[in-house]
Amino acid sequence: MAKYKVISLFSGGMGLDLGLDSTGHYELVACVEKEKVFCDTIRVNIAAGKVNPNLKVFEGDISNLDPADVLAAVGLKPGEVDVVVGGPPCQAFSTAGKRESVQDPRGTLLWQFLRFVEYMQPKFFLMENVRGLVSAALSHRPIAERPENGGPELTDDELPGSVLRQFSHDLQSIPNAAYHFDVFEVNSVNYGAPQIRERVIFIGNRFNMQVDFPNPTHGPAAAIKPQSDLFGGRSLQPWATLRDAIGNLREDDPVVLDFSPRKKSFLSLVPPGANWRSLPIDLQMESMGKAWHAKGGRSGWWRRLTFDLPCPTLVTMPNHASTALCHPTETRALSLKEYARIQEFPDDWEFSGTVSERYRQVGNAVPTRLGKVAGEVVAACLDIMKAREWRAFPNVPDAFRIVYIQSHVRTRQWFKDGQTIVWEDGGETENAQYTPNKTQRRTRKIA
Repeated sequence: MAKYKVISLFSGGMGLDLGLDSTGHYELVACVEKEKVFCDTIRVNIAAGKVNPNLKVFEGDISNLDPADVLAAVGLKPGEVDVVVGGPPCQAFSTAGKRESVQDPRGTLLWQFLRFVEYMQPKFFLMENVRGLVSAALSHRPIAERPENGGPELTDDELPGSVLRQFSHDLQSIPNAAYHFDVFEVNSVNYGAPQIRERVIFIGNRFNMQVDFPNPTHGPAAAIKPQSDLFGGRSLQPWATLRDAIGNLREDDPVVLDFSPRKKSFLSLVPPGANWRSLPIDLQMESMGKAWHAKGGRSGWWRRLTFDLPCPTLVTMPNHASTALCHPTETRALSLKEYARIQEFPDDWEFSGTVSERYRQVGNAVPTRLGKVAGEVVAACLDIMKAREWRAFPNVPDAFRIVYIQSHVRTRQWFKDGQTIVWEDGGETENAQYTPNKTQRRTRKIA
């Protein structure tokens, strides 16, 4: 059976693409990626026979690339591409750090994705991003200047969600190919990945088809029994843990972007599953400086992981004091291979570049598990439309939807009633849980 043809934008380390490929439904025919080292990774794996040997790699700034040239290189015309996929760089929309929305030039990459969709007119598109995109505004107003602090009322462009409202308007305005899309707030851990990673998945199509995303298949051990009937009577499997991902991994010469001796001196005192709160007060203050006086955002300080739970969200560098990803039983940062295992890259997948560049490729990647789940969803929809001989549904959905699917995972408590909550891996782990989420699924419309 012929596979559906895919063109990938902002391909990075290919996590999303590998997820799609693992379904067996797709043929990746072209990748577009700006960073040379990422393209080197793609090329070395093509040469090793791990992806389509005829895959065309376009290295360069997408803003300077004509989508017509990409189509010509793979022998396709507008409307013949089955799926355009990609994850436009998301720093401008992230809720972590300074948020600049589309005033930051990186934010315009969302519209570069739209430019390719408009020209190529794929049957479907699949886009992923950070959850902050859902609430992002086209124009950022500093908090000190907002109405609650004496400033004038927010303009339409300054209202939360104005980015998605404008994006949806522009999608519907594409000549002869208006697109409907659905937005899904999901978490990779709920679908069997060994990592807590919240993402937003966009699935668009030009057939007036309302797409849905599957309910979680996995859940926290403490919630398995009570949640077994919440999703249509299906029982959930336990979340995959860090032990599932790396417990059997043995490396003779691991590649590690490691902690400094000073950082190790503090981490050596932290037991598995704990963080800075397990240190004596004087060492907390000495090691954290001004951050010790902050009110929030400190759970990653001097964090030692536990084998008994899923891994927290991977970052681009595991050895920062404030976002530490320390091995459960060894006082070192997670190795590059462990990083790749947690993102579920194939064990034989090769990464090019310096050590820090390789970590960045893995840390920034879309979990391959989410690519696989989303790929199965889109393939099923393509099969339906193919059986209809690509005839659009007569009724246009009344609105674009944002569907929350239990994406927010409440972390375990590090500190409660004056006590630091810790546990030993492999020992008594009744406290090694994440709090069950009360809201399983919620749908709202993009106004």
